[in-house]
Amino acid sequence: MPELAEVSRIVHFIRQHLVGKSLSKVSTQNDDIIYGKAGTSAAEFQKAMEGKKVVGAGQQGKYFWIAMSSPPHAVMHFGMAGWLKIRDADTYYYRTDKPADKEWPPKYWKFLLETDGDPTTEAAFVDFRRLGRIRLVNCPEDQIRKHSPLKENGPDPVADKDVVTEDWLAAKLRSKKVPVKALLLDQANISGIGNWMGDEILYHAKIHPEQYSNTLTDGQAKELHSAIHYICSTSVDLLADSEKFPEDWLFKYRWAKGKKTMPTLLNGEKITFLTVGGRTSAVVPSVQKKTGPVAKEVKGEEESEAQNNTKRKRGAAVKKESDAEQSEEEPKIKKAAPKGRPKKIKEASDEKKPEVSEQPPAGRRRSTRLKK
Repeated sequence: MPELAEVSRIVHFIRQHLVGKSLSKVSTQNDDIIYGKAGTSAAEFQKAMEGKKVVGAGQQGKYFWIAMSSPPHAVMHFGMAGWLKIRDADTYYYRTDKPADKEWPPKYWKFLLETDGDPTTEAAFVDFRRLGRIRLVNCPEDQIRKHSPLKENGPDPVADKDVVTEDWLAAKLRSKKVPVKALLLDQANISGIGNWMGDEILYHAKIHPEQYSNTLTDGQAKELHSAIHYICSTSVDLLADSEKFPEDWLFKYRWAKGKKTMPTLLNGEKITFLTVGGRTSAVVPSVQKKTGPVAKEVKGEEESEAQNNTKRKRGAAVKKESDAEQSEEEPKIKKAAPKGRPKKIKEASDEKKPEVSEQPPAGRRRSTRLKK
């Protein structure tokens, strides 16, 4: 999912290519999920945007907006796989050489924008998983953050540095008894931090992701505050281009999960993977020690999966003993109840995720910006 840094990248390109230009043509495709779940329709979006001038763009965490010359304004969320493409611009945070990604209009587009002037600029919102959201917010531009869904979300650590202070964070940590990783991912607390950024922050702060937030010491809270601003500000300044990320970042090495050899940092320290709050977390055990109570004793994913498989096999082999009146020829077998997967922590800003109705293209995103 695009996180604070990736969304900041697209806001940068909107300001560079669209702000100051009028939308001479807006095309939309009806989608009752992407538009409808956000309370609008494709037709309403087209009518509200066409013929108006783009006067600004902004961001709060994973949400971003395009401000128009008059209300309403477009407020969007990429969900898991959405993105805004601008024709002939390198907007993507990962590189691809697939011919299909060069097509225009692109596949899975939800709206197409075309500006006036010469040359024109063309942009498209794409989302093959249909988990993104496109809505209209009818208010003055400077009031967008005071309306839903932004008003329900926490401060943005880059845009709201004066809010996300050491004292503010310490109070937030003390007010909740949840794994610290879960606290960071909850958009009602802080906007924009997702899985990879949360792992990077905790690694640099030397804090185990499962430790209860209210057990962190004053020193740990201070380190966490410093790490939040360092990771968020640096990744935003670099436009989410991972090739430019510092070599000591966990991000550079975490993507080897599932390979035969365990991934390691540049200095040789091993990276393990844990499930925290239903999300895979990359952890460096030699750095991130448990210094207080944790939500549970978490095991590595490979070990947990192996144990689950063993239990399932044993459960399938065990038969319930016959009742006194039950014949031996027709024994009743009670199947062991399957163990459910841990529930994912719901981010305050996220809508209920619909089932995927379209087949995704081959391949998956593994990093913020992959090399060619």
